[in-house]
Amino acid sequence: MESHFIAYMYRLRYIERWSLMRNTTRENVAEHSYHVALLAHMLCEIGNRIFGRSLNADRAASMALFHDATEVFTGDIPTPVKHHNPRMLANFRELEAMAAERLLGMVPPALKAAYAPLVSGTAAPSPGAAPAAPADASGTARGDAPGMVSGAAASVTAPEAASTTEPGVASELALDAGAPPIDEADRELLKMLKAADLLDAYIKCLSELSSGNREFAVAKGQTEQALALLKMPEIDWFLAHMAPSFSKTLDELSEQE
Repeated sequence: MESHFIAYMYRLRYIERWSLMRNTTRENVAEHSYHVALLAHMLCEIGNRIFGRSLNADRAASMALFHDATEVFTGDIPTPVKHHNPRMLANFRELEAMAAERLLGMVPPALKAAYAPLVSGTAAPSPGAAPAAPADASGTARGDAPGMVSGAAASVTAPEAASTTEPGVASELALDAGAPPIDEADRELLKMLKAADLLDAYIKCLSELSSGNREFAVAKGQTEQALALLKMPEIDWFLAHMAPSFSKTLDELSEQE
């Protein structure tokens, strides 16, 4: 029996992001997922090699590649729409869950165990990991519902940034209380994934502003605020050493090699 799973994943290139914003350069979900995978891997290696952590960078990259997989069916719904009220968000999470179930139904049975935790948005326990602690009433220590990345920053909320027009930024930092618990190692990777998702939004803002597009000025400030709320040294290191390059032209980059 043939499987349409990867064919659908390839169609993420037709789903555009930042749909409420005027863009000088269009961005689709497939390239966003690739960029988030690069950034998640990089943040983990920064953590490991500069801050002495033990993070599975390869696993983080895999999680990032699939973090928006359900959008092949739901489309990329802007945050102000998704977070208009709790009922709207709950309905969207239900829609995401149905999209994940549909995608998983296309995965060949022999491969389902590998892709179920990635597509469903809840990371499976790592081999040998200790059982996860139950979440408290606020949702701390839980992963998000399908869509995964919105549950990456444990117990952090940013209501002041909820007006952002980019899906997956500040207003999605709050954890969903109804998601199943995950182990500590994967919870740390989900934080890295959230950070990578935010950094990609930040880089998009830098790129648009460098092109003279003031449409992204407020979004940049909101994303900076959301990144600061995560309080991660890996983010600070990346912003200090790597982010400035995204505001430079190719000639400026070449001169400094």
